[in-house]
Amino acid sequence: MKKLTTALLLMAASVLTVLADQNTPYSMYGYGILGDRATSMQRQMGGVGVAMNSGRQVNVMNPASYSAVDSLTFLFDMGADLSIIWSQQGSVKERATGGGLDYVTMQFPLARHFGGSIGLVPYSSVGYAFGNEIKHGTMSNQGSGGINELYLGFSGEVKGFSLGVNVSYDFGNIVNDVFANPVGGSTKVEHVMRVRDWNILIGAQYTARFTRNDRIVAGLTWSPKKAMLGRTWVTKQETTLESKPTYLIDTNMRRLYQQPNTVGAGLSYTHEKVSRFNVELDYLWQDWSKAKFSSLYADDKLVFEGMNFQNRQRWSLGAEIVPKVRGSYLERVTYRVGAYYADDYLKIKGNGVREYGVTAGFGFPTPEGKTIVNLGLEWKHRQAHPQSLVAENYLNINLGINFNEVWFFKRKIR
Repeated sequence: MKKLTTALLLMAASVLTVLADQNTPYSMYGYGILGDRATSMQRQMGGVGVAMNSGRQVNVMNPASYSAVDSLTFLFDMGADLSIIWSQQGSVKERATGGGLDYVTMQFPLARHFGGSIGLVPYSSVGYAFGNEIKHGTMSNQGSGGINELYLGFSGEVKGFSLGVNVSYDFGNIVNDVFANPVGGSTKVEHVMRVRDWNILIGAQYTARFTRNDRIVAGLTWSPKKAMLGRTWVTKQETTLESKPTYLIDTNMRRLYQQPNTVGAGLSYTHEKVSRFNVELDYLWQDWSKAKFSSLYADDKLVFEGMNFQNRQRWSLGAEIVPKVRGSYLERVTYRVGAYYADDYLKIKGNGVREYGVTAGFGFPTPEGKTIVNLGLEWKHRQAHPQSLVAENYLNINLGINFNEVWFFKRKIR
């Protein structure tokens, strides 16, 4: 009970912490840069997880995996990352950093073949700051915030088939500011989206064992199209001490904003004997082109001028190996690699946004053997096409700690 209380206090404190932020001008559009609920371990494998159900790691990407947890095992996983971003637009080059707490999750058994999970993961993140010259002055843009998912999930398994569901409360503020500084004055126009919403993710997995040590897992996930709930407003303010903001727009988001249909599919192969080996291929598809997102008008100008949505798709491939499960320390370390390619949901001035990356990482076991420290690197490139607009290269360093505790076990008193 003491361990449970400590874990819940850590999670409550994390809810009050700002999740990891991006530092990219692409995040000023739409809902920002989307997250895919991947833990640090999954990010080291290219972001796979739809067909993952090892029971050793929390897998929020597919809630059907929760039933794989051992009946005496409690998992607590939290992660953070640091990003270094090199960007270029024309001849202008810049470097920026971002990062912070990324996620916090727990997974626990409910009964035989039943498991549950609770946690906080990012839905999207926003962070940018840049400026340029305008006639008779300067203009600068900056944004911050994002949307977080506080979820509760359950899963059950019967004869190799498992079904699970996550229900989440989505919350957060997205703030986009434009500062105009003409000669003789200064004006701030601010657009805010305050999201207070709910979401649902349904997952299924089927495990087929063709030998004692070899298995294949097929996974599917689905999240339905629905309205995005909350309020949005635009204010204008002269940046003097006496001035107060004037509301140009203040409206409910329900009829103006939507989340898309999302479908994920994955296939994995696992071998476990002297060594442990796992490889997985995932595909994600989202029909953002059919999701509403109102651009809004303020002072006869579009708030998100030149932007619309396109369908998003993401391919991910990852593998991990433990050379010898009961060998020396280096043989018990988990070695991971991965890669991915994505067509993003943003289309800016007729240009689609693409990103791709390669990943690698390690899972270092602690002396007691079950808790794992996950340390990984990710190189990512993001750029619009056919016009490049801003080209970005990322180096992400991610760190996660997966606490694996044995609970509900009565030790004999001698």
